Amino acid sequence: MITSKTRGRATPRPTRSAYTTFHQLVQYIPHGLIDKIANEEGADIRKFSATSHFMALLFGQLTSAPSLNDICDALRLHEPELKRIRGATAPKRNTFSNANRRRDPIIAERMYWALFDHLRTLAPGFTQCKKHSGFLHRVKRDIFAIDSTTLQLTLNSIDWAKHRRKKAAAKTHMRLNIGNMLPVYVVIEEASHHDVTRAEALCAGLEAGNVLLADRAYLDYGLLNSLSKREVIFVMREKKNLRFKVISERKHENPNIVSDQTVVPEDEKTAEKYTGTLRRVTAIVQVNRQDCEMTFITNHLTWSPWTIAELYRARWAIELFFKEIKQTLQLSDFVGYNENAVKWQVWVALIAHLLLRFMKHISKWGLSFSRLCGITRAAIWMKNNFIEILNLYGTADGPKRPTVVGEQLYFQGFHHFSSDPMG
Repeated sequence: MITSKTRGRATPRPTRSAYTTFHQLVQYIPHGLIDKIANEEGADIRKFSATSHFMALLFGQLTSAPSLNDICDALRLHEPELKRIRGATAPKRNTFSNANRRRDPIIAERMYWALFDHLRTLAPGFTQCKKHSGFLHRVKRDIFAIDSTTLQLTLNSIDWAKHRRKKAAAKTHMRLNIGNMLPVYVVIEEASHHDVTRAEALCAGLEAGNVLLADRAYLDYGLLNSLSKREVIFVMREKKNLRFKVISERKHENPNIVSDQTVVPEDEKTAEKYTGTLRRVTAIVQVNRQDCEMTFITNHLTWSPWTIAELYRARWAIELFFKEIKQTLQLSDFVGYNENAVKWQVWVALIAHLLLRFMKHISKWGLSFSRLCGITRAAIWMKNNFIEILNLYGTADGPKRPTVVGEQLYFQGFHHFSSDPMG
């Protein structure tokens, strides 16, 4: 590791590398994978290779480039370094746009899952569930959450992605592994479909003993019956219009538990769809630091009611995942308007997220994911060891808050302002 003296002390510097940060990130993608999948899907890659197409989109995600021109101009300025990355070439604007519009995004989808499996073989601990404290550790089961997020599009996309009368949007449905915070199943489509229409597909891979967490949008008795027959444990929030017949009720000393009931559907048609018993737990939980009463539905009859409430709170992990990718990747400005272009950009965004999460794992990065993305963006064309960059930079502590001493004197009229944190 190179060091230089600054003001009389040695300052560590990352080791020089023959490759740029962009090149070092791409090296984790197996050689030939991109063009192989493109050939299998019948894509025309004679004039503009699938590798060049993917590299351009990936660069746009890592640098948050908002348009085709920004991507094309930046890659043309750094074309000598770009060509060293598996012979990729800087695209012309029309060629790039045409590839986004015509090539099937199934190529990017297959790439994501192939890369997911490859990274798992490189570092088995990457996809293993992290150890959690408290109730998640005691449950000792695989916990999954399903949900969707809406991506706002411009009116140019309204012909295929009409969401409301004068709005266009796409929707990403996802099943997330709460243990490692990585997607297990993803569907990208127009936003006109209700969440429950994709529930069966999202839950298809669940096994007996798995725990499913979902919002009330997914509360469908046919789905619940299917999960119970497969011995999948579910915890969902209750819809307001549901009617139940109470079979028994348990009493608990926890003041935050309002009621704990064993119920069956009251309506005859509903009882035909779900033939078993359900547990209905009402608890007082904190939402935005305020107490709020919520009711949950589950098919597990022996766990404590507070465990049921805490499990549902773990569902917020998928909301945080959506927030993370929307704030750090380029999912607000789309470089294409048609369905293929939007799907290409979303899938490549997920690939960029997967690569950065892998770098976070192998470098043992302990700070926020947004800071990792910021350092990557700043160092994208630097020729230094990227692992060492992550170890040396981004380690500044948070702002220090002034502490108020009891005997401290104040100017008249400034007592309250002096005791407030600054910065």
